[in-house]
Amino acid sequence: MTYEFLEHTADVKFRAEGSTIEEMFVAAAGALNETVRGDITILEQVEKSFGVVANDKESLLYDFLEEFLFLLDAENFVVSKIKSLEVEGNKLKCVVVGDDADNYKFTNDVKAVTYSEMSVKQVLRDDGGQMAEGKTSDGRWVCEVVLDV
Repeated sequence: MTYEFLEHTADVKFRAEGSTIEEMFVAAAGALNETVRGDITILEQVEKSFGVVANDKESLLYDFLEEFLFLLDAENFVVSKIKSLEVEGNKLKCVVVGDDADNYKFTNDVKAVTYSEMSVKQVLRDDGGQMAEGKTSDGRWVCEVVLDV
């Protein structure tokens, strides 16, 4: 599971991937968390759980990432890591651990997750490892997300 930041004119854009959809979601949360807090280590003091139900994978990812911003803005809770994550169809269950946000100074103020340029898909590759149309999926999931900062 990995993520990388991509060029974007005004906001923050990233691509995240994983060998499963759950790993991709965890990587996307990692990119969001890095955007919010930089390389600050957050203590694992409190555990919280949440669920998300959506109409499609893009909406599921959007709502999942928005939950992290909701926890920060409404509950003053910053996530350290995802303890568990299950995706079944367009339903998601997640348990996170983190700490009171007042204990930290953050690098970036993320206003919102956007649907602009958002995508969620399984990657198709040819035998040489290159992405290709019409080839069998290797099972990897990839998403791209733009954050309004």
